Amino acid sequence: MPLLIALLATAAPLFAMASERWGGLNPCELCLWQRWPYWIGAALALLALWLPRRWLLTLAGIAVLASGAFAVVHLGVEAHWWPSPFPSCAAPTAGNARSVDEMLAGMAAAPSKPCDEPTYLIPGLPVSMAGMNLIYALVVGGLALWAARRGRPRRVQFSSSASQYR
Repeated sequence: MPLLIALLATAAPLFAMASERWGGLNPCELCLWQRWPYWIGAALALLALWLPRRWLLTLAGIAVLASGAFAVVHLGVEAHWWPSPFPSCAAPTAGNARSVDEMLAGMAAAPSKPCDEPTYLIPGLPVSMAGMNLIYALVVGGLALWAARRGRPRRVQFSSSASQYR
């Protein structure tokens, strides 16, 4: 089970990077932040092959669910419920720049896509990439937590009735 969780956690950021390279999609800052918890969850799940499985799978599940938390923030930004917590997601402003050269020097080189502009992978399906990430994080994180709970040692219950010993 730890190997399966590590593979599933690794699949999400790899799929996102493939959609950039071959699908022509540009990530925003929130998109990039959503990937890190998957890498951490995958590493923790791999460590669970050699170290205490229950605790590491629990931590891997929490890490993957953290990507889901980033996805909730991203969905709120896409729906214009709140502004992005990252300044690089907003359109550049002149700020304190006195010249165009100062303004250009203060701009971030990447990413170029604003966070409040949803990216839809499947035409006609009204679920953005952030929404798909939320669903995927809930499934993989829930699977990791279920696997950690399932691996818990069971308590032995003793009964005092004599009929059980016959």
